[in-house]
Amino acid sequence: MSKTTKTRVKAAAKLRFTTVEQVQSAIKEIGDLSREHTRLTTEMNDLIGETSEKFAPQLTQLKNEIEPLQQAVQEYCEAHREELTENGKSKTATFITGEVQWRARPPSVSIRGADSVLESLNRLGLGRFIRTKNEINKEALLNEPDVAKGIAGITIKQGVEDFVIKPFEQKGA
Repeated sequence: MSKTTKTRVKAAAKLRFTTVEQVQSAIKEIGDLSREHTRLTTEMNDLIGETSEKFAPQLTQLKNEIEPLQQAVQEYCEAHREELTENGKSKTATFITGEVQWRARPPSVSIRGADSVLESLNRLGLGRFIRTKNEINKEALLNEPDVAKGIAGITIKQGVEDFVIKPFEQKGA
């Protein structure tokens, strides 16, 4: 059994200047290095710009090819939703090549004419829907949607779903 030796790596020596000339020289070097950094950053950004410009048409073309496929997959899945989700027991349908999902967005409140809605809430004695800094408390409106939807200018959106397509990806070895 061989004995392992520990190797100690010395830390880089800390710079110390003892003369004005050394400080002046270091300041010059800092300037030179900073300008070189700026030059390289500019060159890198130019290359990024060229690369983006080079690939933009291909990326646009691919996006244009994907969109009708996504639409057709969604149309098929919506038409066969009951069968794919086992009569609504699942919000995910799995295929050999990937899965699709129906995901409900959380309820949200949109306000039109905030000042008149504030006046209405105050007049109706519904101050619990108003924040102390006199803005409409959307969270409180979401908690009591039946009361909130009877107020002019307030709409409670519920049941909005997003359709998601997730292709399976091969894992690298």
